[in-house]
Amino acid sequence: MTRFELETRIAAPVPLVFGLSLDVDAHTASMARSGERAVAGVTSGAMALGDTVTWRARHFGVVWRMTSRITAYDHPTHFVDEQTAGPFHHWWHAHHFTPDGHGGTLMRDEIDFRAPLGPLGRLAERVALDRYMPHLMRERNEHLRAVAEREAGGAPGGGTGEAPAAGPLTT
Repeated sequence: MTRFELETRIAAPVPLVFGLSLDVDAHTASMARSGERAVAGVTSGAMALGDTVTWRARHFGVVWRMTSRITAYDHPTHFVDEQTAGPFHHWWHAHHFTPDGHGGTLMRDEIDFRAPLGPLGRLAERVALDRYMPHLMRERNEHLRAVAEREAGGAPGGGTGEAPAAGPLTT
């Protein structure tokens, strides 16, 4: 299993960043490179506790479908999404939002995942997924940061941005 955390500083208030993080349209826009789009469940707008969404995307030249559900929700500080069907043996993603003390938000992502297929999956994690997944999440977070700062009237790139809190950990 792989676990990693990312921190992103965003010059926008916590409720705005929380809302954008649950918005299907904002997520779709952040994943334009993979052509990711919602094809079932909540396909537009905000998600809430118990909602599901099925995503369709192309990664590594293969079309994937993944259904996830919002399994924990504490507005505006925390929510969790978990895969209920899809390419991973296990996918769990906790989103945390805290005030940064300057009117902005510290967004922290905790992600645990395991590839399917036992030893072959562990090899896929080591060879590709341990680097690819944090990179993909950083792209998503950078897009959300830019949108949130634009909506809040902040200057994108003004010393915010992200750095991994900890690199991928394989357990």
